[in-house]
Amino acid sequence: MINSDINGNRNILLRKYWRYIVRIHKFIAECGVCSRRAAEELIRNGEITVNSRPAYIGQEIDPERDRVTYGRKRLRIKVCDKQYFIFYKPRGVITSMKAQDDRSVVADLIRGIKGRVFPVGRLDRDSEGILILTDDGDLAQALSHPKTHVPKTYRVTISGDVSENQLNILRSGVTLDDDTVTLPADVVVHSRTESKTVLYVTLYEGKNRQIRRMCDSLGLNILLLKRISVGEVSIGRMKPGEYRPLSRSELEKLFKSAGLPLPSFKSKEMKEKNENRSKVRKKSENRGTRNERRFNKQMIKYSRDIKKQGKR
Repeated sequence: MINSDINGNRNILLRKYWRYIVRIHKFIAECGVCSRRAAEELIRNGEITVNSRPAYIGQEIDPERDRVTYGRKRLRIKVCDKQYFIFYKPRGVITSMKAQDDRSVVADLIRGIKGRVFPVGRLDRDSEGILILTDDGDLAQALSHPKTHVPKTYRVTISGDVSENQLNILRSGVTLDDDTVTLPADVVVHSRTESKTVLYVTLYEGKNRQIRRMCDSLGLNILLLKRISVGEVSIGRMKPGEYRPLSRSELEKLFKSAGLPLPSFKSKEMKEKNENRSKVRKKSENRGTRNERRFNKQMIKYSRDIKKQGKR
């Protein structure tokens, strides 16, 4: 009898570990109600209930099974249905979603994407490299807004040599043809030969054709201009004309650069993420995993309770 009770309890405990479990304050924040810290205040004030009972700090819930309410309204995680892609714009392609006579535009190369997306920012026709494609207007505005100073890195191939004085001017700020002065930029010399110089230039603003105008002001002739990263999202080994969805980690970096909170995605994705975290990890045989140690403690306590009941 004792063994069957223990095995039954063991199955209940194991099922718990493989469900999507999240702490109550994190769940409230993901629903868009408030921050995690503010959520704890709501819990302390008794404004949050779980299955018609007052919630408590540190409580773990299953969003798909437990009913969490705030102000008589059930809380649900807001699902993000936006699309986010990285696209390698080739040279000769115009950054536009509208047809341009016989000239090639971005829209011609991304017909496999369902729904309507648009490029964040621009690359001129003779430049190539990374473009972010999305239908998220808030992210697009944040990445493009001058106040966010999202870094964008370019590989610039220049004809001939670049003097140290010219490099210092590029780093400190260049006076453009409209008498505006650029913000300081990060400039690193990648390689130098008699015929060309390769620079890595990181800008923290987005003026129209900025790098070309900076180089024109200094009498430098650009042979090739390629944008290789936006924020911490890099083009990697992609080839011209290729596109792919941004990964979760890339989205986290991109939203962080834009100063925006990462939206909550579909519950299936969250469940998979939680399951990956909660899967049993191999440790030493003596210690076992944390879930195993917790389970063993509960089994020991349960066995002691059964023995006490038997003695009575």
